[in-house]
Amino acid sequence: MVNRLVPVLLIALLAVVHGQLWFGRGSLPNVAKLSAQLEEQKKKNVLAAQDSARLSAEIHDLKEGLEIVEEKARSELAMVKTNELFIQIAR
Repeated sequence: MVNRLVPVLLIALLAVVHGQLWFGRGSLPNVAKLSAQLEEQKKKNVLAAQDSARLSAEIHDLKEGLEIVEEKARSELAMVKTNELFIQIAR
């Protein structure tokens, strides 16, 4: 009886381990899905870091230099200096 119980027990244990491999929390499909999500998040993080660096540079320019302020006023508010002529061409 013991001779038959050990192989049955080992087969049952193998089935449980195999089931966990394919359907459990750390299964291969789940790990693949999480890896894909991780790569997507890394790409988003790189884009966010680039945006952050660009905004930091713009903030620095706004605090330190007046050129960017003048450029913003001219482009966004259509402001002109004294004795300048502003001509807008419609497309």
